[in-house]
Parts: sequence; C-alpha cells; structure tokens
Amino acid sequence: MTKQQLAARIWESANKMRNKIEASEYKDYILGLIFYRFLSDEEVKWLKTELGCTDNDVKDALSDEQTISQVKTSLGYYIAYNDLFTTWFSKKNFSIKDVSEALVEFTHNIDPKHAKLFDKIFDSLQVGLGKLGDNTAAQTKAVSKLITLIRCIPMNDRNADYDVLGFIYEYLIGMFAANGGKKAGEFYTPHEVSLLMSEIIAEHHKDKKSLKIYDPTCGSGSLLINIGKTASKYMDKDSIQYYAQELIGNTYNLMRMNLVMRGIKVANINTRQADTLEDDWPIFDESGNYEFLPLDAVVSNPPYSQEWDPTDKDQDPRYDGYGIAPKSKADYAFLLHDLYHLNNGGIMTIVLPHGVLFRGSDEDGESSNGEGAIRKNLILNNKIDAIIGLPANIFFGTGIPTIIMVLKQQRNNTDVLFIDASKDFEKVGKNNKLRDCDIKKIVDTFTNRATVKGYSRKVELEEIKSNNFNLNIPRYVDSSEKEEEYDLYASMFGGIPKSELEDLSLYWETMPGLKAALFEDNGSPYLQVKASDIAETVKTHGDVELFKKSYKTAFADFDSYLKKELIEGYKNVNIVKEETLIADDIFNRLQKLPLLDKYTAYQSLADSWTRIAVDLEYLQAEGIECCKKIDDVIEINEDGEEESVGREGHVLPFELIQRHVLTDDWNRIQELKKQIETTQSQIDSKAESICELLGEDAEFGFSAKDVSSLKGKIAKNEIEENAEEIKTLLAEGEKLQGSLKVAKKTCTDIELELYGKTIRAYDDLSEEQITNLLEIKWIKGLCEALEKQCDDVIDSLVEKLELLNKKYGVTYESLQNEIASTKETLCGLMDELVANEFDKKGIEEFQKILRG
Repeated sequence: MTKQQLAARIWESANKMRNKIEASEYKDYILGLIFYRFLSDEEVKWLKTELGCTDNDVKDALSDEQTISQVKTSLGYYIAYNDLFTTWFSKKNFSIKDVSEALVEFTHNIDPKHAKLFDKIFDSLQVGLGKLGDNTAAQTKAVSKLITLIRCIPMNDRNADYDVLGFIYEYLIGMFAANGGKKAGEFYTPHEVSLLMSEIIAEHHKDKKSLKIYDPTCGSGSLLINIGKTASKYMDKDSIQYYAQELIGNTYNLMRMNLVMRGIKVANINTRQADTLEDDWPIFDESGNYEFLPLDAVVSNPPYSQEWDPTDKDQDPRYDGYGIAPKSKADYAFLLHDLYHLNNGGIMTIVLPHGVLFRGSDEDGESSNGEGAIRKNLILNNKIDAIIGLPANIFFGTGIPTIIMVLKQQRNNTDVLFIDASKDFEKVGKNNKLRDCDIKKIVDTFTNRATVKGYSRKVELEEIKSNNFNLNIPRYVDSSEKEEEYDLYASMFGGIPKSELEDLSLYWETMPGLKAALFEDNGSPYLQVKASDIAETVKTHGDVELFKKSYKTAFADFDSYLKKELIEGYKNVNIVKEETLIADDIFNRLQKLPLLDKYTAYQSLADSWTRIAVDLEYLQAEGIECCKKIDDVIEINEDGEEESVGREGHVLPFELIQRHVLTDDWNRIQELKKQIETTQSQIDSKAESICELLGEDAEFGFSAKDVSSLKGKIAKNEIEENAEEIKTLLAEGEKLQGSLKVAKKTCTDIELELYGKTIRAYDDLSEEQITNLLEIKWIKGLCEALEKQCDDVIDSLVEKLELLNKKYGVTYESLQNEIASTKETLCGLMDELVANEFDKKGIEEFQKILRG
C-alpha cells in the first residue's frame, strides 16, 4: 500500500471514530498522538543508530542517567521506556491515565536549549483527552482506538527521505482543513498554492548555498515545509533555517509538530507564538535588545482584510516610507512587515484578496484610505515584481478571488509582470484546485517573464502610472473568451470565412497541404467545403500521418531513456529533482512539434510521477527485492482493532503480475467473465420477453421462486394465451442459467487458484521480470498518454472544422426556401381536409397567411 493510500485509509477510519466531536477539535487529538508516536520512534531509532542498541537493550538504556542526558542533548527531549508509544501496547491495564501522565512527564524532560520548540506542545492534546468520552472507560476506549490506528503507520527506519509518518500528518491536516469550513483558513494553505509559492522562491535562490526563510502567519507550517523541500533541489536541506510565527495556540502547536516531523533539524527551527503586527520578529537578540534580522525569503498567507490597530504605527520602521494600512484592512500591514524583513537579495510571496490591487485610489491616483498611497509607494520604489491572479474558490472557507504578489527588495527591471491564471484549474468537490500543469505554466511564465496572449504581460511603469497605480489585472491582461461572431455574407450565401480559418493557422503551417484537401478557394474571402467527410479527410491525409510520424521520431528513444534513468539507475535517482529533468527532456522533444501543448504533456508526466516517486522511495529504502514483497492490507474495525482484509503487492500490484506473468490464467478469467456477462444478458432478455407475453403489469425474473410460480400456473392452465411460447422461453432461460452457474463456479475456482499462484509468483520473479514489470507500470502508461495527445490534437481540429461547417452550412436563402416549401406542403394538406362551410373559410384565411 502506498503512503497516499495508507493516509486515505487512516483519514477514513479517524473520521468514523470521531463521532460527534468537531473535526476542528479532533484534529488536535489524532495529530498530537501521531507526533508523540514520531518522538517515541525517533528516540528508539537514535538509541539503535548512535549507541548500537537492540530492541532488548532499549529498556535498560532508557534507565541509564548518562544515556538519558545524551538523548536530551541530541533530540531535545527524553521519553521514559514506560511512556514510549510502543510500550503502551504491552500494558495489560492500559488507560487514558497512561497517556496523560506521559504527556506531563514529557514536559518535565525537555532539554532547556530546546524548551521554546517543545514547551506546551501537547497542551491541545492534553486538554482534549477529557472530551473523548463521558468517563475514564469511554475515554480509554476512544484513545485506544486512535493509538491502534496510528500503530498501522510504518516506522521510517530505512531511509531519511522515506517519510511516511510526516506525510500522513500533513495529509490529515489537509483533510481536516477541507472539512473544517471557515476555521480551516486559520491553519492551512492548500498544497498547490503552497507549492506554487515555493517554486517561485526556490527558483530565485537556486544558486545559494544556504537559506533563511520566514512565515509570519505560519498556520500549520505547510508553506515553510514546501519551500524547504523545493529549495533542497538546489542546496543541502540542512543549510536551511526556518523562522515561523503564529498567534493561535492550537495552530502554533500543529506548526511546531509539523516542522519537527518533516526531518528538519531541531537547531534549524525557530518559532514564536505572538501577534506579528503588534510584536515584530524575528530579531537577532531575544534578550530584549532589538536588532533587525534580514532574511532571504518571506512567504505568507495572512488573514484577509482583518481589522488591526494602527495606533502609533507611524513610528514603526516596518511601515516607514510606505504608509499605514487602514484600520479595517490589515492586508498591506502584513505585506510591509514581510517586505521589511527581506535582505537585499530577498524575495517574498504573499497571498492577498484581489481588492488590494485597486482599493484606495480615486481617479487622480491619490490615496483615499491609505491603501492607494502604499501601493503607489511600492510601485515607485520598484518593489513589486509580479502579480498572479488565482482561480476563485481555491482556499478552504472562502470563495473570494485572491492573488499572489511577488516582491523583491532589489530589482534590475522596472516592469511588473501580470499573470492571469484564474481560468486554469480543475473542480474538486466544492473547491477549485490548481493542477500540476497550471503550477508549471505559472512558474515558467514568471521565471522567463514571458508575455503570453490572454495570459500574461510585462507592463512598464509609465503605463501603470497612467492607470493611477491601479493594478487590477484585467486592465493589463485580457483573458476573456472571444465572443462568437457570425459573418453576414457567409450566413446568407454560405462558405467558410478565411478570417475564421486563420485561428487554425498553426495547423495549416504544420500540415500545409491539408487546407487544400478540405476547401476549394475561388479567390473570394470565402472557402467552399469540398470534403464530403471532414473527419475522414483529415485523419487519412498524408500531412496528418507525417505529423504523427514526426512525434514518433521525436519520442523514439523516450522509453529507453526512462528505463535507463529510472529502472537501471534507480539507486542514484534524486527523487526531488528527477521530475524536472524528465520534464525538460519532454519539452526539448516537443520543440519541433508546436501543435502539442507542453503543459498538457507535463500533466501526463505529473500524473505518472506520483506513482513512480512512491515506488522509487520503496526501492531506494529497501532495494530491488522489495518488488517481491507482499503486504497485508490492514483496516481498523469499529472496535478499533486491526483487521486483515486481504493482501497486495508492496510495489507490483497483483493484477500486474496476473496480466503479464500468469497471462493464460488471467485471459481465461477475462473470457469467462465475458461469457458470464453475455449469458446473463441473454437470460435478462428471455425474462423481458416472458413479461411482455404475460401482460403489461407482469413481473418476472429467473429466480427460483418466479420460475416455480410460473410453472405452477402453466400446469394449472391459469395462463391461457402464449402458454407454449412462454414454456419455450422458460426452458431456454433455465438452460442458460445452468450454463451461467457452471461458468461462475469455473471462474471462481480459477480465480482462487490464480490468487495462490500470484502469491507464489512473487518469490520466483527474476530481475529481468521485475524490470519488465516496472517498465509496464511506470513507463508504458506515460508513453501512451503522451502519444494520445497527437490524436487529441487532430480530434480537436476535426471538431472545430465540423462546427464551422455546421455554423455556415445552412444559409439564410436555403432556410427561407425550406420554410416556403414546408408552408406550401401544409397548404396542400389543408386542401384535402373535409370541412363545413365556416371551417373552410377559416382554412382559406390561414392558407393566405401562410402564403404571405
């Protein structure tokens, strides 16, 4: 089971367990226990790796004062043997008291140097334990279920990058946010937005050896974690310092847990619970002497349009030279705080409501409430680098349109890049979500400062000045869809306007002979369709075949490249960097194929990479032999107990083995399933025929009860009509039922036999077979998805051409002739009507109206 699947199952089980407890509260309990499990595992792992302890040595080691001191110094905390997460399972009389006492003891055993990171970190969990039930027994039962659930998560003892526990923690935070309504905004930025901001910052600092990053409204810490992960593509992850500030206590605890669980060194984590706008931080000296701390990157998703107290803030150096945000909206106060903490080479990204782009300006560009003046000063001081418009309804708890503003302390250019990405997303439940291809397109556009029609544009300072420093994106980028136009001449007389075919110019350039095969040009501005079947003409044309051949040539060795890169060289793959390397290779191959959209191709890669990356983690952590491994699929039942519900391949799924190793048995089962489906369809058809013969209200199916009842009625002559025909259908149906029963039993027997063969087959897999199976699982699907884009592009052309043909295929003249013909036919039919004197007069008058 992949860690994604495991996380989904844990979420499903946890959601069932919480009963009537609010998701916003329950998250503190399960996430707190996951973190405690993590700390316990880390302590045991440290004893094994640093002191060479075995499982049998752990208890004695954790009773030794010298070892206890070493643990505290190295990890920042100490957990006694009796309080270890794993020890709880061996206790015969485990109760809620064991958990609460362990949490108290943890507080007493924090190393003073790390007190700020760990102090009160379990407060939310400690307070919440009492809410798990009305009495000690109920609370013990509830916490036991949670502990059993968390126990299912495998330990990360093979590879530091093989992060299961941390991944599940982050996954659950996201799921609680998705179900948390408005409260979700307090602690979570959607992963896709976080990733987008991280990519922008990491690209800017890709040549640095170290990094200081800061989030002043940190929430659960996902933004900082993603920046660190993305930046580690370019630098040592241990060279990144994290600064995080958060006001809300429960969220502050979540953030500290999240940072620690993601493999960040404790010494690299700097956190603080405080109000960012009221209490400036970070600073060098925490002893009371203020000293400004410049940072390489600041990232934030502050509360939108929150009220704040601007009293005496005109003396605050953070706002000096820019202005004070209005009391009713603190958006620019947060922005200026972030900007203040950037060093000279620094970059910041901040999520803000769309209104910050235009609020506070009158027609003369003067400030009416402070925001206009701040925006003007930011522009004149050349701080704003880019503005990225996001899709509406992308954040949990709010549907308002938002933007990402990118600012730099020092810039070599004076233009501002506007990107309107509001139209690019997929719908997931109630929310919109950026796809991988959308993120890639934004990042590429930002990095290259590219102007793309209807999507992005570099705007010079003078133009922004002429718009009174209004930064509303539609003023600079028109992303509205082109309105449908109708050519008057073509509507009257037919033909396809050449001007409308110009929209397809890239097709005609790529396939220069195709237009002539489809249309006849008489020298006028209109072409006549000469192809009797547009789809057939396009798909069989030589230029189209040449286009497909060009694709095959460009990607001829792509599969072998992936095989060498990913399978033969799996040990050396840098999983964080590899997707980018493959994407670059795909983009290079597509350079001579302009009809194929590189971001559509990238999405195919991203969809495949999710599966490939998980498998690579397994292979790098456990070796190629893990492909022979089979896992028990464990679920938690309603009593909170582990229950095996089947088995599945650790890396190679059962179905993959059955399809490509045990092929004969697999094919035989598929044939039987088709036979069963066909036979059942024939039986259903016989049953319908019997119902029709029995009468309108009759109901009959080939159940034993229905068959017996119908035979009895026939024997008693209760069915007078169609009795013989019904008897024949009944006999045929029963015979088919016999065949169906045999086929089902045969299929079940072969499936059971195949299940056993499948399990035995894993042990016998050769390295060559494993390589072939990985190639099918990882590479074949990606190659097919990329090649399918060729067909999709041609299908899209056919659809557009057929719509054009339909649009102008019926002229006004032909429509009028058809109307006139229909009227005359109707009048002729009226002439044949037999009617009295008065009706005839009425008919004659109606005929006059029809004939005009």
